[in-house]
Amino acid sequence: MQMLFESLDPKAASMRDLALRRLQFVLRRLRGLVSRARLRLSDINGPRGGVDKRCQIELATASAGTLVISATTRDWRSAIDSALARAARLLLRQGLRDRATARQTGRGTRQAPGLEP
Repeated sequence: MQMLFESLDPKAASMRDLALRRLQFVLRRLRGLVSRARLRLSDINGPRGGVDKRCQIELATASAGTLVISATTRDWRSAIDSALARAARLLLRQGLRDRATARQTGRGTRQAPGLEP
């Protein structure tokens, strides 16, 4: 899986290693569903402060296309954690949905030898 980090804010750039480690940790079990992950950190209203730290995660998947998850909070760490939690839930739900669809259509199920429908 290819992981990309983007940020124009120098304070956010210092969070690069942490953000990529957290991304890798959260997606470790769902790695087969994602081919590319892009994590962007941005400060919406600059040095004025407030609830303006945004973490946006873009996940390229084979079955669902591109998924974009965003979280905005007061600090970088909680924005990263919140967006990653949402991404994990979304990917898990998508993976379960894909499995159920495969089961309903007959893809992915095996018949025992000699048991024809």
